[in-house]
Amino acid sequence: MFEFRDLFQWDRFITPGIIKTFYWLVIALIILFGISGILSGLAAMAISPFGGFLVVLSSIAGIVVGIIFSRIAAEFVLIVFRINEHLGAIRDQGEKR
Repeated sequence: MFEFRDLFQWDRFITPGIIKTFYWLVIALIILFGISGILSGLAAMAISPFGGFLVVLSSIAGIVVGIIFSRIAAEFVLIVFRINEHLGAIRDQGEKR
């Protein structure tokens, strides 16, 4: 993880350490909104069965797509930081020669 003093120093990035926490928070929000959409669709089935069914299906699809895209976004952020680390290692290797 990271220490509190890391917040005031620029020698180390804190984002890679906390991106996983934000990922799980986003997953929880996606699931909560998806469940809310499913319940709304079930309630809408009383008025229009086909319309309510479409809302339920779109809510389920939204959950799946949201989870996939949030994973892609989290991996993209981690990849950017990993590229930075590797470039720093290459630079340090070149300075030793």
